[in-house]
Amino acid sequence: MSSFVINGGNRLQGEIIPQGAKNEALQILCATLLTPEPVTIHNIPDILDVNRLIELLESMGMEVTREGRSSCTFSAGNIDLEYLKSKEFRKKGAGLRGSVMILGPLLARFRRGYIPHPGGDKIGRRRLDTHFTGLQKLGARFESEGTGNFYSIDATELKGCYMLLDEASVTGTANVVMAAVMAKGTTTIFNAACEPYLVQLCRMLNRMGAKISGVGSNLLTIEGVEYLGGTTHTMLPDMIEIGSFIGLAAMTGSEITIRNVNYRELGIIPEVFRRLGIKLEVSNDDIIVPAQDSYEVETFMDGSIMTISDAPWPGFTPDLISIALVVATQAKGSVLVHQKMFESRLFFVDKLIDMGAQIILCDPHRATVIGLNHKVPLRGITMSSPDIRAGVALLIAALSARGKSQIDNIEQIDRGYQNIDGRLRALGADIQRIDG
Repeated sequence: MSSFVINGGNRLQGEIIPQGAKNEALQILCATLLTPEPVTIHNIPDILDVNRLIELLESMGMEVTREGRSSCTFSAGNIDLEYLKSKEFRKKGAGLRGSVMILGPLLARFRRGYIPHPGGDKIGRRRLDTHFTGLQKLGARFESEGTGNFYSIDATELKGCYMLLDEASVTGTANVVMAAVMAKGTTTIFNAACEPYLVQLCRMLNRMGAKISGVGSNLLTIEGVEYLGGTTHTMLPDMIEIGSFIGLAAMTGSEITIRNVNYRELGIIPEVFRRLGIKLEVSNDDIIVPAQDSYEVETFMDGSIMTISDAPWPGFTPDLISIALVVATQAKGSVLVHQKMFESRLFFVDKLIDMGAQIILCDPHRATVIGLNHKVPLRGITMSSPDIRAGVALLIAALSARGKSQIDNIEQIDRGYQNIDGRLRALGADIQRIDG
């Protein structure tokens, strides 16, 4: 097991370019199964979860031609459906949550599919009901094998219909959309997710020949087509990385320029960090975070404590709740952080408390943070990364802390952040990777 060793308390400076969006990559790569023609994807993040998905696609018979570190051409002309019944597929698929999104494309193009119950972060219950119920409404029939951890699905007759999703799940919406683009008739999806990643997927599918209208809204109408062709697609920069770098600059009192952020697609994210008192300057398509000795949390108009909570897009993304929480530990003022979606995502705060942060964990979903206003620095400790986003929040805390910290289980961080230690060293961070 590898670890990061960090000597914190140093101010950083320089420029950093965000990687391609992880959450977009997982659905875009699965969408390449929809056509036998080549699909070229640019700005692919070089991270564990994405690389594992590419390996899984290759094992299924996908021909992958690398055209550089961040560009690949995918050709799904010879997919081996029998492989999906193998023990190897069950093992690989079960270790990667993104594997569930191969299901929609398989049912659309081949009218059958197989899927193990996928893995992923240990951040609480992550239901697949939206995926399965949506596909069932299109006509898919699920059968579970053994203990119910492996499913075979028949979709001989996929037919368009009206459906109201029980939750605006991004991956659930993506899976249903990818199945519906080649179903017979018209599909209407209400309460669809409308995150930029889903917009990107729909735009790509339309370039391939799909007929999707209402893109960017929570009401999608899809007219089924018989065939999709190849295309070229460029992924957005990762908004979660962008938010992480904003938080990093604030916590370490550093001046950092984040290049090529596609600012129009960041939604409310910059405004949430401004509410925490962080100054942001926008120049062309870059965000400049100037060095600040302190930052003061806003209060609501009636003087009540600021609350930061997650919500479906265009609300604040749950993937940045951990970052907002750690940034609040050194703010001037108090913040109530409310993580609504996952009941285990705040359980990393005990490590921040050990570092000297003043946090009251109210319940699994809420924490009150009393900011230290940079008057009392956090102290370095040894800790372990529980999931991707909490891992980076702890990394930011360690970089701001006085003394030496060690973060174990950094594979969790590598799942979502590309060469994060190398890019941080380029900013002046004292961080080393120790292979266990």
